[in-house]
Amino acid sequence: MEGTSKHTWRTKLHEIIYEADTPSGRLFDVVLLIAILASILFVMLESVQSFDEKYHDFLNISEWVITILFSIEYIARIVSVKKPLKYVTSFYGIIDLLSTIPKYLSLIFVGTHSLVALRALRLLRVFRILKLTRYIGASTNFIRALKMSRAKIGVFLLFVVILCVILGTIMYLVESEEGSGFTSIPRSVYWAIVTLTTVGYGDIAPATPLGQLIASVIMIMGYAIIAVPTGIVSSEMTRFSTKSVNTNTQSCSNCLAGNHSDDAKYCHNCGHTLHD
Repeated sequence: MEGTSKHTWRTKLHEIIYEADTPSGRLFDVVLLIAILASILFVMLESVQSFDEKYHDFLNISEWVITILFSIEYIARIVSVKKPLKYVTSFYGIIDLLSTIPKYLSLIFVGTHSLVALRALRLLRVFRILKLTRYIGASTNFIRALKMSRAKIGVFLLFVVILCVILGTIMYLVESEEGSGFTSIPRSVYWAIVTLTTVGYGDIAPATPLGQLIASVIMIMGYAIIAVPTGIVSSEMTRFSTKSVNTNTQSCSNCLAGNHSDDAKYCHNCGHTLHD
């Protein structure tokens, strides 16, 4: 009976934290979203010296409240799953930890010599903004589209790297004698990358007519190259959008897999029974 009771409260806790189909789950998500946005706002305001001097105590107390809230959430997520280590080592598990520990570290690293390091550690709280993606449904399709197109994008990026090496070498041959900054092949490759991505720092510029002609071609190529990854990912997202959209937020308590069909009884990843 005790085991059943334990299973019941863990199941209920899992529904509230990992799913949004119930009123309690939706309320939990809303409260957490507000806390995340508030924390990010406080971090930004804290970097404004005049504001921090005036409202330092308020910002400090607010950050402690939010940190305790996220600590409770982190522990609850660990307790409510059957394989805690899987959550702890997952992407969101690491982000949750990184966004929570800086405030506790401030209790350890005290004193004038650690103030500089402390400020850097406190900036880790900005990682909380990544927690927002967990609650944005469209981000799931975007991440899936990136995963599906990673091979194509990888091949494309390899082609771009090869192209930059070739173009950089050509520019070195053309411009190396003109004193225009193309002093080595690596530096010329750097210029090719900057030009191809249309960044254009201007620290190196071709001086010969032939070099300027090649640079013009590279600039035009840059616009086309930037559009290719966007088209690859967009085509994958279009494929997902044409399929039936799942509104089910049910998450497997065993392996944390999501994106189950609305009528699914078992996890598509590990085969574990899904609760109703």
